[in-house]
Amino acid sequence: MVLTAGLTVAEPAPRAAHAAACTGTTGVTVVVDFTAFGGSIEVRCAPGDPATGLAALQGAGFAVTGTARWGLAFVCRLDGLPTAATEPCVNTPPASAYWSYWHAPAGGSWSYSTLGASSYNPAPGTVEGWSFGSGAAPGISPP
Repeated sequence: MVLTAGLTVAEPAPRAAHAAACTGTTGVTVVVDFTAFGGSIEVRCAPGDPATGLAALQGAGFAVTGTARWGLAFVCRLDGLPTAATEPCVNTPPASAYWSYWHAPAGGSWSYSTLGASSYNPAPGTVEGWSFGSGAAPGISPP
């Protein structure tokens, strides 16, 4: 782990193995909805059997930054968003502006996670989703 700007904990993101949904049970598909920041919805594959939702997120090539208080136990930034000017990531962000975490079977429906990403073990062939805002599901159906 690296302490950045004295406030947040971040780990380097591994290279994405696949910039598309996984096929069958070759890995865990990860969907990140960046539309709250004017971006797009990205779908990537975390190959293999990631042990946690956090490992799936990183294995799909997304850069993850936690909070200074909770480390990576609370995801504060994905790929640098929101920016440090908007959210310093010292404590848990407000309920109106955080990365919500979702699960789904491939082609199914999103379910809001009752566990944190470091505590949830996604099965190969399933879909993990992340969306920024006040807790809405990602803007596409699970692939």
